Amino acid sequence: MLYYLSDYMNKVWDLPGVGVFRYLSFRAAAAMLLSLFLSLVVGKYMIRYLQKKQIGETIRDLGLQGQMEKKGTPTMGGLIIIMATLVPVLLFNRLDNIYVILMIVTTVWLGCMGFIDDYIKVFRHNKNGMAGKYKIVGQVGLGLIVGLTMCYHPDIVVSQKQMSREYVDKHNVLDQNEYAKAQAVFEQNTEKALTTTIPFVKNSELDYSVILTAFNKNWAKYSWIVFVLLVVLVVTAVSNGANLTDGMDGLASGTSAIIGATLGLLAWVSGNVIFADYLNIMYIPHTGELVVFIAAFVGALIGFLWYNAYPAQVFMGDTGSLTIGGIIAVFAILIRKELLLPILCGIFLVESLSVMMQVTYFKYTKRIYGEGRRIFKMSPLHHHFQVLGHPEPKIVLHFFIVGLFLAVFTIVTLKLR
Repeated sequence: MLYYLSDYMNKVWDLPGVGVFRYLSFRAAAAMLLSLFLSLVVGKYMIRYLQKKQIGETIRDLGLQGQMEKKGTPTMGGLIIIMATLVPVLLFNRLDNIYVILMIVTTVWLGCMGFIDDYIKVFRHNKNGMAGKYKIVGQVGLGLIVGLTMCYHPDIVVSQKQMSREYVDKHNVLDQNEYAKAQAVFEQNTEKALTTTIPFVKNSELDYSVILTAFNKNWAKYSWIVFVLLVVLVVTAVSNGANLTDGMDGLASGTSAIIGATLGLLAWVSGNVIFADYLNIMYIPHTGELVVFIAAFVGALIGFLWYNAYPAQVFMGDTGSLTIGGIIAVFAILIRKELLLPILCGIFLVESLSVMMQVTYFKYTKRIYGEGRRIFKMSPLHHHFQVLGHPEPKIVLHFFIVGLFLAVFTIVTLKLR
């Protein structure tokens, strides 16, 4: 909104200073500062409102240290994250950008799903919340929207053209005018392709049509099916992974902020002609606007962490956890980095695997031995360490350190080929 207003004011009145809104770096910084302010200031009043309405978390006694002390803590705090993300996005983003539109749809879609789930738990006093099949339907529906839009929308294209060394030596591409010319050259050589970045490979682009043409060359036209199915899988897996990780004060919000900052850096280099050429990765036109969105998202998470850190004054609930997982998944898909998610979202992956392994092994041993046995003391994994006697703040901090390592390693994979 402010982008269009500043552009209008600049054209009509030629006011000094308003042109700063054209710069992505300024709008990203402004979006982060505003989201941080909103989550800290407005969030405080939202928490008071939740307390006043007695919208508190229902806790089951699992015998964990300090667990019952959290009973009654306000939940549905994910509304703070959603509000603090969307307001700066609406103000500072270009709203005619298809990537931004998809991210707004993702935020609202999963935010509504999570809100309904929390509403059933809190107001209907049903601890199970929304039935699992309805969650899956909602996540699959979002995956179909994102996948099909990426397949058929004309503005979603990629460029695998590289600058020649002669061009770089002859032109000062750091100059704004020369950069615009280089960008125009790249955008003239874009193509509609279902490609993605794969780690540790020199020619790091994988075309999903290869999966089908390996069996039959005539099947290339059906590659969109493979892509859409993968999008559905990624959205469902990451969204549920974030939901499982949200079991300790500050754990999901802190790790998600680290992941979001990393994705922002990846979006920056993918949407910049110079960086994309230097790193020998796909240049994806118009994805630079996603940097503004993710900056607002990270700012909202950091502000929320102020209240969510141990001892938590508010929980995000499924309103927050389903939403942040979906945002991370869809964002990675839009910048063609979804195959990096097992590394970047390693915390989410391990938490999900610990639950799957625990449930599978318990059912298997119960069928074989007549009684279920467990691999971990308790799942998800963070509760395993809690049962072993580790303090909750220490577990969360250790997970943050692991998350930072995975984030740095994810960035390094761009050159580690």
